[in-house]
Amino acid sequence: MRIRILTVLAAVVTLLGITTNAQAIKGGVADAGQHPYVGQLLFYQPDEVDPRFTDPGGWFNCTGTLVNPTTVVTAGHCTFGTGLNGRPAPANTAGNDVWISFAEVPNYSILPPSSGFVPGNNAGRYTAWSRALNNSSEWVRATAHPHPQYDDAQFFTHDLGVLTLSRPVTMPQYGQVAAQNQLDRLYAANKQQLYTAVGYGLEGSGPKKSFGGDTRRRADLRLVDLNGVGGNGKGVSAKFSNNANTGGTCFGDSGGPIFVAGSRTLVAVNSYATNSSCAGTTGAYRIDQPDDLRFLATFGVRPAA
Repeated sequence: MRIRILTVLAAVVTLLGITTNAQAIKGGVADAGQHPYVGQLLFYQPDEVDPRFTDPGGWFNCTGTLVNPTTVVTAGHCTFGTGLNGRPAPANTAGNDVWISFAEVPNYSILPPSSGFVPGNNAGRYTAWSRALNNSSEWVRATAHPHPQYDDAQFFTHDLGVLTLSRPVTMPQYGQVAAQNQLDRLYAANKQQLYTAVGYGLEGSGPKKSFGGDTRRRADLRLVDLNGVGGNGKGVSAKFSNNANTGGTCFGDSGGPIFVAGSRTLVAVNSYATNSSCAGTTGAYRIDQPDDLRFLATFGVRPAA
């Protein structure tokens, strides 16, 4: 459930994602403390399949932005299907099997290796991992809330989610949600405006290998089109550059912020890529639309004055 791709290769990438943690921004540079309110999610989906195990259950990574002491903004597909204490959550019930770290390099050494639970003790892995995460001072447990209109089959149409943290995380400043239609106004005023993507996703992906390592990185992008990517998400998604000159996003960056460069203003969340090598473009879900702002307001999150 990292950044998704809108191609038949999605199933292949999903299998890879189950067996390895998705890891840092494609290209770009180390964040170097510029966005301490951006964190990495680790979450459990009890219905997913991990091919190493005979019983179900998969762990995934995404990225999110802390917008107040107890609320994180991320992608809808990073919150949908999250387990509730290791089991599928009942319909219309939020899951709590998600943790977030705001460290620039999150600590995974606390988790026992999966190899110790293969092939028939996936449930035991959940018990061990959740206990270690709950006992950690770094990782904060949360409850996941997808957009009320989120549809996993058409994820890019309402790809917004919120985490409510089990304990507050105090910082000098937080990310700020954009005002309604702010991205339209920015694009009309200056088509060369830079935007900054931040995330923990892969630095490189391809058919034979992927590389990178669970480290917060950032890259500057340009907005290319307000009408989605290839007709997908028209009106609610935006197409950003994703190339060697400016960097881009990749698997693991899902839910991570796209800020107006030089600011804490969050205009979109990373949503999907168009191929398994993360080349070409970034499909980002806009959060400056009326339905998204109404959803965020139910958690006390409103655009900065």
